[in-house]
Amino acid sequence: MTQTAPSTAGSSSPVSRRLEVLRPGPWHRRLTAIVGVGAFFDLYEVFLGGVLAAALAEPWHLSQTQKSWIIAAGFLGMFVGANVMSLLADRFGRRRMFLVNLGMYSAFSLLCAAAPDVNWLIAARFLAGLGLGAELVLVDTYLSELLPTAVRGRYIAWAYTVGFLGVPLAALLGARLVAEHEIAGVSGWRWLLVAGAFGAFCIQWMRRALPESPRWLEARGRRAEAEAVVARIETLNDPGTAGAHQVPAPRKAEAQAQAQAQAQAQAQTQAVPTVRVPLRRMFQPPYRRRTVMWWIFQVLQTVGYYGFGSLAPVVLAAKGHSTTASLGYAALSFCGYPLGSALSIPLIERFERRTLIIVAALGQATFGLLFGFADAAWLIVGSGFLLTVCSNVFSNAFHVYQAEIFPTNLRSSAIGIAYSLSRLVSVILPFIALSVLDDLGAAAVFAGSAALMVLLCLNVGLLGPKTKGLALDAI
Repeated sequence: MTQTAPSTAGSSSPVSRRLEVLRPGPWHRRLTAIVGVGAFFDLYEVFLGGVLAAALAEPWHLSQTQKSWIIAAGFLGMFVGANVMSLLADRFGRRRMFLVNLGMYSAFSLLCAAAPDVNWLIAARFLAGLGLGAELVLVDTYLSELLPTAVRGRYIAWAYTVGFLGVPLAALLGARLVAEHEIAGVSGWRWLLVAGAFGAFCIQWMRRALPESPRWLEARGRRAEAEAVVARIETLNDPGTAGAHQVPAPRKAEAQAQAQAQAQAQAQTQAVPTVRVPLRRMFQPPYRRRTVMWWIFQVLQTVGYYGFGSLAPVVLAAKGHSTTASLGYAALSFCGYPLGSALSIPLIERFERRTLIIVAALGQATFGLLFGFADAAWLIVGSGFLLTVCSNVFSNAFHVYQAEIFPTNLRSSAIGIAYSLSRLVSVILPFIALSVLDDLGAAAVFAGSAALMVLLCLNVGLLGPKTKGLALDAI
């Protein structure tokens, strides 16, 4: 099959053109890895709620409402955080919010680990969720603004493949640490939270080296700074020049200081107006249709995607499996998350994003129904595994897609507000799902989920624009 070069029509910005013509190289791969590892902790925390609810149900004598709140509290914090921090990212920059969000999560995750009772744990999980609310929004926004069109989808999929290793790890660690009960005199579940806090702190330190998004700088009227960042990226990414690791530290610091001084001098002499786009622009053509479509999408996708991951251990326990067995089955099923994410990498640039979303969503609905009716261990694990494989082809496709359908000045705010709706639904979901689980059983939970995923497919198919192979400015 003959491949044509991606369209760059509409890329009128000089900074955008320079970013688009860069050949993907070592700098792009390092950037993707650092950002992806940060996503690890968001996804680790999301799926940790179900693990904690199952692990603490017996020793803390939790009611169904308390179990629901342990799962919901983190999502409630993420709902607030996604709204607030995504707006701040459009105002103060992507890099700054990247540092703030992981710092907050690390501190409050330690507070969770010290919880003496369920109320403390619920409050601390809410605060930790505040920090992580905009993490995935920032991942999508930041990478889409720095990666060339030719590899944008594939590299974002790689970032999420790294991130989704956190999902089976949360379940595997949960199964092992819960079984151990105590390590060094500390309850095993507390070590799960300490591990998340320590890892997030390390990644926050690594992210200090990330540059600000040149597209964001240019959109804010800071063109000289944007051009200086692009020049630095071009130097680091050009294999014909000395790599950053070959430049002695004093010379590198001197060069950075000179570049910063030059950028400040140019900024003082160039009267470039700051371009601000009001949020109401989301509800004006051509973005109104996209906004409505994406809000509906985020409400519906939560049930099929986060519903399984956060509730699977509780559902299995309700079917009569022990806590350790439930966490073990969930951990094996969750191995499909990183594998599904890896599978999406060759698919995401080959097929239209919205087509991939629809096909993967139908796979989730099918295997979710099978999981809901399954009783045998092999069928539980097998259907759960296939569901999670489909889930992450779906997830990676939609994360790439949502970053492509809004302009730079609105990108973080638009997708952050829409994404926050998924977190809000995730707050309500445990209460409804666990109530249905008690009254009607697991099959009814997943039958309802399947029906909503079919509605999601209709929504995307009818209202979603095409984006594959188009430069951001052209979309």
